Amino acid sequence: MIKEVFIKIYGRVQGIGFRYWAVKKAEEIGGISGWVHNETDGTVEIMMRGEEAAVDTMIVACQKGPMLARVDKVTFVVGRWSGFLPPIEDGVFKRF
Repeated sequence: MIKEVFIKIYGRVQGIGFRYWAVKKAEEIGGISGWVHNETDGTVEIMMRGEEAAVDTMIVACQKGPMLARVDKVTFVVGRWSGFLPPIEDGVFKRF
């Protein structure tokens, strides 16, 4: 079953390679399309789509993050889909 989620990650998650790590982790897990983005409020946002097991594995990984990160919480963003967010390209997980 295909699952699509939009998550927001709080803590010390900018300036420590979180986006780079997220791209590598998505590639390692496989089958995840989406993007990762630094938000102006100091959080990191990830929108992703893929098989449910792969997306769930990525969500669990994001609760820890890379070695230098301190993840305080991960929340699911509901109903904030807008035309200003980039679309998910199938087969691509990128940072911007």
